[in-house]
Order: sequence, then C-alpha cells, then structure tokens
Amino acid sequence: MSASEAKDVSRVGPTGLKFLKKVPGDMLVAQSCTPLPIMDIAKTLGVKDDDLDLYGKFKAKLDLSILQTMKEKNLGRYVCVTGITPTPLGEGKSTTTVGLCQALGAYLKKKTIGCLRQPSQGPTFGIKGGAAGGGYSQVVPMDEFNLHLTGDIHAITAANNLLAAQIDARMFHESTQSDKALWRRLVPKKKGKPYLSPIMIRRLKRLGIEKEDAESLTEEEKSKFVRLDIDPHTITWRRVIDTNDRFVRKILVGCGPKEKERIRYTGFDIAVASEIMAILALATSLEDMRNRFARMVVALDKKGQAVTADDLGVTGALTVLMKEAMKPNLMQTLEQTPMIVHAGPFANIAHGNSSIIADQIALKMVGPDGFVVTEAGFGADIGMEKFMNIKCRYSGLRPNCVVLVATVRALKMHGGGPKVVAGLPLPKEYKEENLELLGKGACNMQHMIKIAKKFGVPVVVALNRFPTDTENELKLLKAKAVEAGAEDAVVAEHWKDGGYGAKELGEAVVKASGKESKFRFLYDLGSTIKEKIETIAREIYGAKGVTYAPLAEKQIKNYTKLGFDKLPICMAKTQYSISHDPKLKGVPTGFVVPIREIRASVGAGFLYPLLGDMSTMPGLPTRPAFYDIDIDCKTGKVIGLS
Repeated sequence: MSASEAKDVSRVGPTGLKFLKKVPGDMLVAQSCTPLPIMDIAKTLGVKDDDLDLYGKFKAKLDLSILQTMKEKNLGRYVCVTGITPTPLGEGKSTTTVGLCQALGAYLKKKTIGCLRQPSQGPTFGIKGGAAGGGYSQVVPMDEFNLHLTGDIHAITAANNLLAAQIDARMFHESTQSDKALWRRLVPKKKGKPYLSPIMIRRLKRLGIEKEDAESLTEEEKSKFVRLDIDPHTITWRRVIDTNDRFVRKILVGCGPKEKERIRYTGFDIAVASEIMAILALATSLEDMRNRFARMVVALDKKGQAVTADDLGVTGALTVLMKEAMKPNLMQTLEQTPMIVHAGPFANIAHGNSSIIADQIALKMVGPDGFVVTEAGFGADIGMEKFMNIKCRYSGLRPNCVVLVATVRALKMHGGGPKVVAGLPLPKEYKEENLELLGKGACNMQHMIKIAKKFGVPVVVALNRFPTDTENELKLLKAKAVEAGAEDAVVAEHWKDGGYGAKELGEAVVKASGKESKFRFLYDLGSTIKEKIETIAREIYGAKGVTYAPLAEKQIKNYTKLGFDKLPICMAKTQYSISHDPKLKGVPTGFVVPIREIRASVGAGFLYPLLGDMSTMPGLPTRPAFYDIDIDCKTGKVIGLS
C-alpha cells in the first residue's frame, strides 16, 4: 500500500479488505473487494462439487441432496435478526445481519452462515434500493444479488402467470363447449383408448369417483369431471410482475375479439407477493413443494367448493418451472463469510422470511458449534412473529437467540419527532442530541423485546450506530433495553467497520444463544380463526379489540366449512406502526384492529387477514432509484446501485 493510500485507510481486514476512513457508496465498497471463487467458499462448508451448480464465478445453487449427505450432523445455533418499527429509510437490519455474520465468522472464528431473502427488483429500482446490506457489511457481488441472481423470481413469475392464464382459458373453454366436446379435448385417445393423466385421476378421487379407466365413467361423472364451473367473482389468483407498476393494480382482461366478451376485472401483484413465493420459502422438499402447489386455492365454484391448481391440471408444470428455484443460492460477504440467499416474500403482505430449506441446509453445514443467522422482515411485530408462528411451525426448527436491531433516529420518531420522508433531508431533531424524544420513543424498542420474550427466546439488542448518535443517547438506550428484559444491548458499527465493528455484538450473541431457550408458540392451531387473530392483535400489537367487515365474516364461515380454519394466521398490515394505522407511532393503546378481508393461501399453509388498506403492488416514486443506475460500458461495472 502506498503512502498516499495509507492516509485514507483506517485498517486492513483479515481477508485483505481495505477499510477507508470515509466510507464510499455501497456499490464502490462492493467493487473494492475481490470475492473468493464460490467453489472455494463451498469447500469450507464441506460441499462436494457434484452438489454445486455454478452460476458464474461467484454464485452457485446448492443441491437439495446435501441434506441427505449431512443428515447425521447435529444442528448449529439458530439466530433470528429482527427490528423495531422502522422509518421509511430502514434501520439497517440486513446490514446488521451481514455485519454479525462477518463478526462471528471472520473475527470470532465461528463457523457461520447467514441466510437472507432475495430482494425484489421492484424496490431496487423504486425508492428503497437493494437489500444486500450496506457500507462494509454487504453480500457480494452486490449487483448480482440485487438484480436477477439465478432467476428464481423470474421462475415464480412464469409459474404464477401460467396458472393465471389457465384459469381464464379454462373458463373460456367451458363457456363455449359442450360436455362431450370438453371430454373429447381434455381426455385424448392414446393407443385407441381415452387416456387420463395422473393429475386427472387425482381430480376424480377428489370428486368421490374411484375410477382410473376413462371408459368406465358414466356421462354424469364425465360432466362433473370436465366442468370446474368457476365463479368468476371468487377468483383470488392474480398475475404478477417484478416491477413497481401502479397502473396494473386493476385491469380488464378478455377484451380481445376472439375472447367473445369474456371480460372480467383482475390485476397484477408484485412477483414476491405470489403464493408461489411463499411456498418456495416454506416447502421442505421438492415433493412438499409440489403437494403445496396442488393445494393452492384459486377460486370457488358456483356451489362454493374450492377450485385448486390441481383441479386445473397445472401442478406438475408449476413444479417443473420451479425445480431449479427450489435450490438455495450460495454467495458470500465482503469478508468472505458464506451467505445463502433464497426466497423473498414481503413481510407486510406475506410471512417475510427466507426459505426453510436454506436454514435447514445451513444448520447442518455449520454443525453443533456453528451459527446460522437468518433475518425476519420488518419489525418483531411482523416478520419475527411470523417466523415464530409460521416458519418454525412448519420447519420444526427452534431459535436460540433473537437479535433486535434498533436505531436512535427511529426511536426519536416514535417519541414524537418530525415525520421522516425518504428522499428528503432529515430534520435537525434527528441530527442533534435529544434525550427527551429518545426516552419517550424507547417504548417501541421495549415493546419489541417483550414480544420476542413471549416466545421464550433470549434477546440481544443491536444498536446500529449512525454518525450523529451521541454517547448519552446510546447509553440511555442500553439501559432501557436491559430494563425491558434484553440479555444485553450492544452498540454496533459494522456499517463503517465490517465484522470488527460488530465483534462485541457477536460475543453477546454467542453468550445469549448458549442459554436455555424455552420456545413456545403464541397460539394453538386448533383455536378458531377469530381466536388466533385476536390473540395476535392483543398479545403482539396491544390492541383493545378486533372488528370484522361483513366480507371477512363471510370468509371465516366459508373457510371453516372448507376445513381451512386449522391453518396459522399471517397478518397483512403496515410495517410503520405496531398497530394497523401507520400514523400511530411508539406503542399505541386503545385501538381496535379492523379486519377488512381474509384471504386463503392454502398451498403456502396460512390465512392472511388484511388490516386496513394493503397494496400488493407498489408504485414508482417521482424520482425512482433507476435515475442513478447505469453501466460503465468499458469495464462492464454497474454504477449507482444501492
């Protein structure tokens, strides 16, 4: 290193990464390191070449056979990273997850793997930016992480829209053909005899027709088989695209002359809101994924019975489209700690966690002395609650520790500070010491600690430090965190100092995760739909009560009749308040949660009540992030991605 370089460098990390005194933009930091070939990262984890599918030099897919190969290995310690109620700017939860992994792996020499969700391109090009972390705590290559990665979200889009196309096509064909014509086309002859594919035989069995020979069906049975008789007013399946596009939230389809005026309203969701994404995150094997696809309910028929993807004949095709997406993606951090990136459901409209299969593989790879750090979306009231009640219920895994990320600026906002708006300068209250605001807002952090403790898991608070935070402010928050029941509260400076800046946090996590975890679920699946909803509203949000719109009441009745009432609950609500109302900051009291509607993700395995107005398709802001994104055509390097 030259003398001129040395004056700008604060230190050199154990992997040779140079940490500059003035931290550059995220893209520049990411491009300043030389990642290891991903095969080298895989070898440190005991992965054989045959279990690795390379996607370039620095990322690869892990074959699911690894679970069988490593089945005799004991599991490592399981750490869930969550947060307080955030500002629209985000509080650095992904950055903290990466920084903690770097601290445990590169500095404390613990075998560590981080598990993150794949980000949607919608927010990446919109206002939020990417989700690879930031500063000196990032997943690399950052541009590949934030954009196409290995194509999993594109596979979800293709599968989702194939099913959407089949719904409309099947209704069209049923409306224009007789029973005999439908039978002739649906059941073609093979070697001179009508042939029923396996998926068709499954449909016959669901109809109570125990026959496999097509020629033995009566005319009445044939009619029942060929007519799904979908009620178009009950269709819940929408098309998806991985772009923020407000103008396709509601659309008319069937307007072409050849569709013979089979017109209906529908719309697009963002791709990561698809139930197929949720299934990818919750499936425990390829077979489990296929079975979940089969159970997806897309509509009701005119008798009020569920119509599934299996009824539409598309289950096998969906599984084929998603076969490669089922394999988790292996990457690395700036300091060469392994990261598994897989699935990306939003936490406000889905369950907001990376995949079960990624966590299972990682826990086997690190072994009993290692650590797996996984992130749950948004605050403890949303992503972590769903991690505990949904993800852990289906995976059978139990966390050893929760890390709660908090920031001074967000807690000042919860104490009554001015509104924080993305893209605008922060008001002075957030840049100057203000113990009064901070003291009032600390209640939000304390409430989140208490939520985590309701599940019987030790909690460590990570105070993600910003340059404007003062020692007095951080000292106050430490005391407030311990007062609320946290095992420890640690100031972390991983954004500017990588794993070294989170070393103390890592030590606190090692200590806390060694304590006995008395994990428990918040509710029993045998409780009624309303009992489960009201338990979450009361115990997690602190609500006074719950009200149900007439539509929600009708849906509860229908779901109970159809046997969906034993599923867990995935509340769809704002991330900007513990309550349903984004304007209510701190820890609101005395509010009543309004349930507008309840949708069924039967394949994923949950019901999701909508609290107030929840959009499943974001829009682009006045100045989207893509204004700053470009490419250097000489070097091929991406510019301006954050």
